Amino acid sequence: MAKKLVIKVTAGADAPERCSQAFTVAAVAVASGVEVSLWLTGESSWFALPGRAAEFELPHAAPLPDLIEGIKAGGGMITVCTQCAARRDIEEKDLIEGARIAGAQVFVSEAMADGVQALVY
Repeated sequence: MAKKLVIKVTAGADAPERCSQAFTVAAVAVASGVEVSLWLTGESSWFALPGRAAEFELPHAAPLPDLIEGIKAGGGMITVCTQCAARRDIEEKDLIEGARIAGAQVFVSEAMADGVQALVY
């Protein structure tokens, strides 16, 4: 098993099943003891803002706020893409506790490290 899992979420409420799958896999991985780095890009960037995850609904899926809390509680890192944040006027000070903004160089560095598995949803 990979020592670290890097997950990039490219969808938000615009593709709810894909979005939910990414957060679910991240939360399950963290709960299983895997180090997780979850990258929010595109419309999923909004879920790094307080209260926005509570607005997301998908029948038969775990609530997004619960998944995010599980990821954070298990030591998972949540990152918003620099360009995606800028396009949405999201600044570091706006983010939920424990989230950050970082760019492609950091993503590539994380994804290319030894023992890492990367997934894109």
